[in-house]
This record gives sequence, C-alpha cells and structure tokens, in this order.
Amino acid sequence: MTSSGLSGTESHSNGLLYSLENILGDDHEKLEHPDVRPEGWDEEGAEREAAHGYCVECEDQPAEVTCETCMDDYCDVCFSAQHRKGSRKKHTAKPLADEEKTPSKSSQNGVVHDEPNAQEVEMEDGDAEGEVDAVSPSAPISDIVLSSQPALGSDPGEWFVERSKYIPLRLTLGERKYLRLLDAALQVSEYTDKIDTLGFGLSKAKRIVHQIRELCAILSGLVLAADYKQGQELFTDRDFASNADFYQNLFEMGRRHKIMNPDKMRTTYGKLIYLLQDSQSPEVREMLGFSCVVPIKTVHELLDSHGMLDLLRDPVITVATQEIVADKRSRREIQRDIRAKERAIETLSAKYSRGSELSQETVRQALYSIGDNHAFLRTNRDPCDRMIGYLQQYFHPTQMRDKKSADSLAIRSGRGGSRLSHDHARQYAYVMQSLALWREILHDMFHLWSLAEQDLLSETVSYRLRDTGQGLNRVQAAHKTSRMMHAILNRTQKSLGGWVGSSVIHMGDHNVPNALMFIDKYSQIYRILLPICNTLAQLPTLYGTPALRAYIDAEFGSLDALYLDILGDFFRHAFDGSGADNFYDAGSCIDGRLTSAWNWCSSLEKKRYFHVFLLTGFNGFDGEW
Repeated sequence: MTSSGLSGTESHSNGLLYSLENILGDDHEKLEHPDVRPEGWDEEGAEREAAHGYCVECEDQPAEVTCETCMDDYCDVCFSAQHRKGSRKKHTAKPLADEEKTPSKSSQNGVVHDEPNAQEVEMEDGDAEGEVDAVSPSAPISDIVLSSQPALGSDPGEWFVERSKYIPLRLTLGERKYLRLLDAALQVSEYTDKIDTLGFGLSKAKRIVHQIRELCAILSGLVLAADYKQGQELFTDRDFASNADFYQNLFEMGRRHKIMNPDKMRTTYGKLIYLLQDSQSPEVREMLGFSCVVPIKTVHELLDSHGMLDLLRDPVITVATQEIVADKRSRREIQRDIRAKERAIETLSAKYSRGSELSQETVRQALYSIGDNHAFLRTNRDPCDRMIGYLQQYFHPTQMRDKKSADSLAIRSGRGGSRLSHDHARQYAYVMQSLALWREILHDMFHLWSLAEQDLLSETVSYRLRDTGQGLNRVQAAHKTSRMMHAILNRTQKSLGGWVGSSVIHMGDHNVPNALMFIDKYSQIYRILLPICNTLAQLPTLYGTPALRAYIDAEFGSLDALYLDILGDFFRHAFDGSGADNFYDAGSCIDGRLTSAWNWCSSLEKKRYFHVFLLTGFNGFDGEW
C-alpha cells in the first residue's frame, strides 16, 4: 500500500505521515495513530438490551421458548442451562409462535452476532448432586446429530454433506512446499515474545507499530524465500497489497494443515493465529491494505462450487473413504479391502470429474480428505468409546461386584488427593458423563475448530492482555465456540437423562482465556486415553509370557485384578476434581474434569502398576503410539 492512500492521515505529535513507509523507517517510535483512543484495546463493550426476537441470555440466537415464570424468551440451549436445577427447575415454558420466533428484519440487521457484551451462561461451580435436567418443551436443538456414521455400502443420506462443511481439504504436494516455508519462518519468529508483553511504556498506537513491523518482516521473508524476484520488488516499493493472494493462501494452508493434524505445528500455530488475530485490527489492515485472513477451504466448498454435492450422497463413498485397520485380521482380508477402496475411489473420480474444471485428481483429493477425517475420529474419538466399554465391562453402575476395594469407585474429599466426595454409583455416572461428553466434543472437533477460529479472528471482538495466573494471556470472549459447546453439553445431558456435577463451561476467563486455549485443551484428550487403551489392549499378550504371568499373579493376583487395579484407579482419581492450586479452578466443572485427568497422568510413575505400562512399550503421554 503506497503512502498516497493515507495522505490525509498525519500524526498529531510530530507531523510525520502515518504511512507504511514511515513505520518501516528509522524514526517510528513517536508515531501515534490519530484515530486511536487512549483507553487501549481492553475496553469493555457497552451494555444494551437484547434485540427483539432474540434470546435474552446469549443475545445472538433466535428465541424459541418463553418462560412463563421469568417472562423472558430463550433459545433452547440457554433455557435448558438456566432451568436445569434449583427453583428455576419448576418453571414452565411454552414454544413461541412462528411469527414470534422469527426476528424482525430491522432487528436482524441491528444485531452483531459476535458482540463482546453477550453474556455467557453462568451457574454455580460446585459439585451438584446429579439432578435431572429440565426438559425444554420446544423442538430439539437445530444442529444435526452426526454421531451415527453410515455403514459400508448403505445410503449415506446427508451425513457426508453436513460433515464435509467442516472437513478441510488435504494439502497438495505443491502446497506442502509453502507449508514448510511458513513453518520455518514461524519457528524463528519471536512475534508473541515481543507483542504479548507489558511494560516499556508503550501506548496502543506504538504496539500497533511494532505489530506492523514484525508482520511485514515475516511477510517479506516469506515472499523472498518463495520467489526472489517478487521478494525484491516487495522490498523496493513495500507494496504488500499486490501480493495479498499469496499471503492469504499461505496462512490458510497453515491453518488447514493444523486442523487436519493437531499433533503438528505445536509451537508455531499459536504464533500464526495470534499474528492473524492482530492483523484483523482496523489499524493494521489499514496499513497493509488487505486482510490476511480468508475462509478455510473445505470439501463441501470445493464440490458445491462445481455442483457435485451428489458425490457425497453416493453409496459408494462409504467404501471409498473407509479407514482400513489391521486389527488382528489376515493379510488377505486387508488386501481385499484395499483393492475395494481403490476401485471405489477410481469409480467416483471418473463419474464426477468434469475435465479441467474438476479433475479426477481433485475429486480424489476430496475423498482422501474425508478419509483423513475418519482417521482423526479413530485416533481421537474412539479411545473414549473404548474407555466407556471398559467402564461398563468391569464396573456395575449402582453397586460393587464381590465387595472388592478395587471394584469400588467411591471417592472422598481429602483422600488420595480427591476434592470431590462421591459414592460408587455417583462416581460411575460422573465418569460415564465425562467420557460421553468428551466423545461428543471430539466428534464435532472440526466444527468447533472452525467456530474457534471465527472467534479468534473476529474483527469486532478484541482481546485483553491479562495475567491469568499462568503468565500473560490474551483473554477474549468466544461466543460462537461457547454456544456450540453448550449445545453439545445440552445434547449429552438429554441423552444421559441427568447430570452429576457442575455444568459451567469456562471460556474467555482466567481458566480458559480464549478459543485457542480451549481447542488446545480438548485436542489433547487422545494423548491421555490412547496410551492407556493401548496398554490395556496388550495386557493379554503380556500375560501369555510365563515369566510375566508369574509376576502379574504374584503382584496383582490375576489378569482381571490387574485390569481392575488400573481402571479403578483411573476412574477414581482421574475424575476426582484435583489438579488446581486453589479451590475454584478445578472441581466438577466441564474443564475441571480434563484438568483432573492430566493431574492423574502426572502421577502415573508413582503407581504400583507403572512397571506394567513400561512393559507394554509406554513411553509417556506425549510420545508416539
């Protein structure tokens, strides 16, 4: 962007033109943006009433029911959350008429859906005594339940159509070259170290200047490394806007790769998303002349743009996208499935390709992307199903079997580090609910990740740099992600028929500062459960060795006793409300359950069965499995 585009914008302090040329020059320390307010970036939005036709609680969803006692209109999720227990549980509600449910046109245009003053659902963060949820009289939540995956060869219906809206496209070979370039640039960048810091007496305008300088340095280096001639031109005239497509696509590749591979870019994705978050501020976009953020490329977007959504409804797609797992099957059976999958891919790519507009290779890329999603679900979601299976197999829902101490899941506050007090039946329900909730979250993780990026990269909701007790963090409201989480929680509570513990979802506070921290927290669940499941699956093989059988029998009594010892300890103390350094930051809230599980992982080496884990090849909760 040239300086002529900002000819009317001058600094009030020294008369220097507030342009990209002066910012990148030597004399930039005293530059002040004329439109910057002295209050800084952490201003709170002004309070206002919810628009007519919208939920009085979240303020960004159309109202579906009205509470006859409260005399307020709610969406289905907020009504269930606010009337789950206590005196409000007895309130009666009725569905709104169609004309009342639809907000007026003026109201719709006057509402900003991610306004920073929308209130989160707040409930007491205590250990609730398993009350049954209030059942809303309105229709169920309007998001599609995608839990049941179509069987091989069956009619998929709309399952793949809805699922593909949030499945990113797999990177091509050419895109991976630029991905390595981006990752290398972010590895050496000290962007967050320089920006997310207090002190130095820097005003908001000066922080913006530093952001622009750091951003421009990264962008210039990327262009120079990719195309030397293009990079030289960029250094000569500082015209970043002419290369907008390159920057946008480059950053989009990095975001897309991270979503498909959560274990990749573990140190660089945070820098990338925070850099893009800063680039969304009006001052930075004004200096650059373009936005660095574009929507993620998805399978649905690709096929819809060519009118080929029928591909996702073809019964052959269930075979073309299946994940082939050995699982103690013969080589002949595995090879047969591989050949069937390859034939299905070739059949679909030939049937739905359209020459140069939609090549067969592009169709294959879409099919492989859906297959990658199945692999993600198997690695991340399926361990939750396996742990639920172990819970049901070895423990009774309401009573102990054979009155063995290892068979009891009862915990008491103050014993073994526990902060909760549950009898066996209550702890069984508490563990079952936690695992079921984790399973639903991981099943919709791509959808949640899409909403999290929308919250993080919002142009209207800014962040506040705060000391949360775990260092300086960007505290930012995440209304879309929070809304989806409450919908998943509401769906889980209705399916289970009751709830033990608190339903508080921390989002945008000192526990979970922003949507990035939320995504990082729940994308680590498989790192907890997968090593445990792998160890438990190998115990029968281990027990088949005579020497190890003698060790297990002498130390634990039998193989079943060893299973009870490991599972009983995990189900008791990985869900006991521990893990925080104070009384308010753990407990039975939604995020506190995961904190307790990580706390159990940190103490595994002190358990008497730790040597059994080592014998099965366990090397930590952050290794390769």
